[in-house]
Amino acid sequence: MKRTLALLLFDEVEVLDFAGPFEVFAVTDELSGHRLFRVVTVAQEKRAIRARNGLSVNPDHAFADCPRPDILIVPGGFGTRALLKSQPVLDWVKSVNATAGIVASVCTGSLVLAAAGLLNNLRATTHCENFAELAALAPNTEVDQTCRFTDNGRVLTSAGISAGIDMSLHIVARLHGAASADKTARYMEYHWRNDGGATR
Repeated sequence: MKRTLALLLFDEVEVLDFAGPFEVFAVTDELSGHRLFRVVTVAQEKRAIRARNGLSVNPDHAFADCPRPDILIVPGGFGTRALLKSQPVLDWVKSVNATAGIVASVCTGSLVLAAAGLLNNLRATTHCENFAELAALAPNTEVDQTCRFTDNGRVLTSAGISAGIDMSLHIVARLHGAASADKTARYMEYHWRNDGGATR
């Protein structure tokens, strides 16, 4: 089954937070003969997004016309602070969570999942400079300060920036086997250990 994977974009999103997972899932799909993933980007409105350090990115979809994601990845960056106060964004994330098989965050994207109420009674992580912020937003969440990523089944979180690549390869391994993830990592020349995100 080909899964639709959506990457949420917003102003001041951290570039590698979305570009790293994009590369993992797009390369996995390419190496499979385009049988596994349909990778799309989505923003609240279909307009140019100004990522961190000035990179301009054009999302494929707005919330209104985005195909229903099987997997949602919420990246981080300074722009997440505005999302915490954006009810349309939080409502959309919650609506996707109701039907998606996997909802995941990279870096401070975990703050958005926390604000949407998706991390209650789970184990989560975030960028090393934002542990206290995550704990304040999600007091019923176990904040893990040692791991690269956490896997709660449907909800996953990763540490900062490059850790999103590890989490994405882990998702590929979960869904399609370790050999598929290893093949993707080799193609990307990325040194990856499938150790369950045990260490930073």
